[in-house]
Amino acid sequence: MADTTNGKHGPAAAKPKVALVTGITGQDGSYLTEFLLGKNYEVHGLIRRSSNFNTQRLNHIYIDPHNKEKAKMKLHYADLTDASSLRRWIDIILPDEVYNLAAQSHVAVSFEIPDYTADVVATGALRLLEALRSHIAATGRSHVKYYQAGSSEMFGSTPPPQSETTPFHPRSPYAAAKCSAHWYTVNYREAYGMFACNGILFNHESPRRGENFVTRKITRAVGRIKMGLQHKLFLGNLQASRDWGFAGDYVEAMWLMLQQEKPDDYVVATEESHTVEEFLEASFGYVGLNWRDYVEVDQRYFRPAEVDNLKGDATKTRKVLGWKPKVGFMELVKMMVDEDMAIAKREKVLVDAGYIDAQQQP
Repeated sequence: MADTTNGKHGPAAAKPKVALVTGITGQDGSYLTEFLLGKNYEVHGLIRRSSNFNTQRLNHIYIDPHNKEKAKMKLHYADLTDASSLRRWIDIILPDEVYNLAAQSHVAVSFEIPDYTADVVATGALRLLEALRSHIAATGRSHVKYYQAGSSEMFGSTPPPQSETTPFHPRSPYAAAKCSAHWYTVNYREAYGMFACNGILFNHESPRRGENFVTRKITRAVGRIKMGLQHKLFLGNLQASRDWGFAGDYVEAMWLMLQQEKPDDYVVATEESHTVEEFLEASFGYVGLNWRDYVEVDQRYFRPAEVDNLKGDATKTRKVLGWKPKVGFMELVKMMVDEDMAIAKREKVLVDAGYIDAQQQP
């Protein structure tokens, strides 16, 4: 009879699942890593080489890999523009689940660097899918599952509410590239029988959101204005309406997609939409300020092709995955403003001590 004990602690512990995450240093990557570690996964992240450290969102969970007993997250250099690095790490890591979150994800910037955006977002997803397909063919590891991060921007000018059956009408190089990645994923699922899912996530924010995204740009400015470090905030289209949720909630939906018996595509959304003006009202109002006293519209922040209204229909996700958002709009706004107020207070100490110049901001 086989020995099912480890000789010390009774029954042998089940081997943890292994996840490979691209874009691990981003907002979603950091929340997903926390979530997976909480599920006892071993998490491997692919990161680009940079002259500056870009792992700030992971610092609180990073453990030196020399501490083998505790280091359940490991980072490796690779790039979605380098197919050989993707295949090599898949072969070495032997993941059970692959989450492709990496992207040049800023819509406005995609108009300025469209070639690079397409190479990373669209062809990068294709490289990863092909690396995974060839790995499965060579090893027989057909149980490996793949998650592709889609975007509500793919719907573009199609009127809301938008669901899994709503036609795409992308309005930016980023959105067009995400559409390509979506259909590459569907194609590999249908052509090769891969367990590959698309998560069409509507806007999801958090205190970890990049500061050049409009929600974080607003809450960062609220903190600095309240502390006297900034006087003006310049924005573009204040009437653009978005379905904003909390990124920490949305990563659970990603995971749930890969726990189903069959692969499919899912819209993840709060099913509420708010304008940028409403976000301003909530953010400034939370600290007792009137946004109209500080905000100016600057035409340079308008996109060449605007997306007016995105509002998701997440009926399928609720019914099939049993997922629904936990954090509401006002709770999200307060969470972000609270964090940025704390940052602004620390910044004020440095300004008052002469270590930094607050005049860098208008």
